[in-house]
Amino acid sequence: MLLGSVSIFAQATLAAYLLVVTAAWGFRSRLYGIFRGVTLGVHSLIACALAPFLLATPLWPLVLWLHVCVFLQSLALIRPRLRSLWYRALISVPGAFFSAGTLLALPWAIMSAFSDQLWGLWIPYALALIGVIQSLSSRREVIDLQLGDAEVVPALARHGAKALAKSARPLRVMQLSDTHLGPFMSVDRLRSIAQRAVEQKPDLVFLTGDFLTMESQSDPALLGAALSPFAALEGRVFACFGNHDHEAPEVVMGALQSARVRLLMDAAATVETEAGRVQVLGLDYVFRNRREHLSRVCAAHPREQGALRIVLLHDPGAFRHVPDGEADLVLSGHTHGGQVGFLSLGLPFTLMRLLMKAPDHGMWALGTNRLYVHRGTGHYGFPLRLGVPAEESVLQLHWATRGE
Repeated sequence: MLLGSVSIFAQATLAAYLLVVTAAWGFRSRLYGIFRGVTLGVHSLIACALAPFLLATPLWPLVLWLHVCVFLQSLALIRPRLRSLWYRALISVPGAFFSAGTLLALPWAIMSAFSDQLWGLWIPYALALIGVIQSLSSRREVIDLQLGDAEVVPALARHGAKALAKSARPLRVMQLSDTHLGPFMSVDRLRSIAQRAVEQKPDLVFLTGDFLTMESQSDPALLGAALSPFAALEGRVFACFGNHDHEAPEVVMGALQSARVRLLMDAAATVETEAGRVQVLGLDYVFRNRREHLSRVCAAHPREQGALRIVLLHDPGAFRHVPDGEADLVLSGHTHGGQVGFLSLGLPFTLMRLLMKAPDHGMWALGTNRLYVHRGTGHYGFPLRLGVPAEESVLQLHWATRGE
């Protein structure tokens, strides 16, 4: 009986896979078809390997529904739009949960080839459930950062002040990054985050790119409504573009304009604050020739004497190309803090740092430049956050060299 159910499961999965990939290729784009071919292919192979164990549990009807949700969500994205709360609750989020849990269950799928007994198959799905909770919430913190400590750091490294020299009046800023308006970041949720940022009465607010997902690109009013609280801080909110913003640049630019947010595309602005004068340099996202791009833009907008210089640079991987001495502080996002890691346990390690050398979260240094990598307000790509909470931080910037 079970063997027959597993066979039907595998056949239905293959049929659903072919339907979604063919429809994605034919009705949206070749690129989306290839993307779904890879992602659904991996999911389907792991799910089919685990089917004898998943279908043997009393929860097999729930397993079937969750599996169907993965394919329904992929099919719906052929015509992407931000959908209702009920759709997100019944399909988008369950599909993301099962997709993430199944991917995390890859070691169990491999073991299934050598054993007819699998211990602890519930573990990856329990982790995915924790990921759902973390993906729908964020951590609020006040973080003190030391600038102007004069230490020259010869190689890119995590950086923390040995002894914080507090300013009498630190510059208080809020950073939002990678909001990714979509299934896990509704208009109401992002509007609430923006409103809380305004209520902190920061000196400045910085939005460091990647505002949308494919679901939210079709309606230009959505992002504008979500960011609308920032209109109350007109003249004090600045933004730069991330990589995903180039997928729908007019939508992002229109939303920022309606929210009275100033977009800096390889441009600079100077603003007076109660903590002193601040020069903000916003850099566009580029993938190639980053060193030349950064050098050219920095040369076109030289430092202003006596002003703190903050550089908005979406991708922290480009930080190493910022000319030395050009930034008191670079603010980045892009990595979602590593997205999967052990920060919730008080440890700095993330999966991203095992795979690549780019900064993942927190404070970094190279030469005299300093970098802060925001963990992100939302997420995109891997279905869930896990062990790396989203960030709503007030950054208090202190100057060691101002003699306060």
